[in-house]
Amino acid sequence: MIRKIVKYGDPVLETPCDPLEEFDTEELQQLVDDMFETMYDAGGVGLAAPQIGLLKRLTVIDCSCGEDPDEKLVFINPEILVTEGKQIGEEGCLSIPGFREDVKRAQKVIVRAQDTKGETFEIEGEDLLARAILHENDHLDGILFLRHISALKREMIKRKIRKLRNKGEWD
Repeated sequence: MIRKIVKYGDPVLETPCDPLEEFDTEELQQLVDDMFETMYDAGGVGLAAPQIGLLKRLTVIDCSCGEDPDEKLVFINPEILVTEGKQIGEEGCLSIPGFREDVKRAQKVIVRAQDTKGETFEIEGEDLLARAILHENDHLDGILFLRHISALKREMIKRKIRKLRNKGEWD
């Protein structure tokens, strides 16, 4: 089921999430399936639970955009262990549609998380995967990519969003 993606301005997007404590349930599997379906429908490579209004430490990522089932990743209660290097690349956010800016992120990341059964795993990501992991993990801490850009660019985006909201084009 495709869920509604919460847009910038909703306080849930800037609220730190609570750890997920129940695993291996039908409800959790349905939520994960819904998140992948929602992300694919919106054309994203990652989606965090707060983006659909849930303050839970859960993200889904697929850098293949649905082309390779082996690239579907689920991170529950993720913890960034190591970051290395630097990359600058364009980022957008499904909760801030229509806006993209260059963001500096680590080139490589190692993350520890749990899967839907509660099993702990570690994964290393580089390039786009590292960027996606860090972006989605930020969501779980109530941080949007706007915090990683200059104050001037951030204010320009906020002003444009206010204009869209005033015209009824930003819900």
